[in-house]
Amino acid sequence: QEHLVESGGGVVPAGGSLRLSCVASDSVFALDTLGWFHQAPGKKREWVAAVIKDETDGRISTRYSGSVKGRFTISRDDARLTVYLQMNDLKPEDTGIYYCAAQVSDTYVYTEEEYDYWGQGTQVIVSP
Repeated sequence: QEHLVESGGGVVPAGGSLRLSCVASDSVFALDTLGWFHQAPGKKREWVAAVIKDETDGRISTRYSGSVKGRFTISRDDARLTVYLQMNDLKPEDTGIYYCAAQVSDTYVYTEEEYDYWGQGTQVIVSP
């Protein structure tokens, strides 16, 4: 069963924009943390952004890596069970595969090993 399905990747010139989508199953979308990771060609997968639901009061917050802060925006649509990654001012170094992931906890949102569910990824190519 696929719990997370990404879409929206493609080829875009530097400075352009893309919006990635990740549709989750009911049970996975209910988890505390939904995140996006990026794997550049030949490199390890790195955390990009997360949208976090506080376990105590349900408040939503977001976190970004330094390399994308100010350019990327993560959001969630509860009605559509979808998490988005709006990517603006794309750079060639943003090229790679983007993975959607989810974890039970709201504590270790930067740590790949803490994520319990992963999508198959969607490829983004940013041309110079």
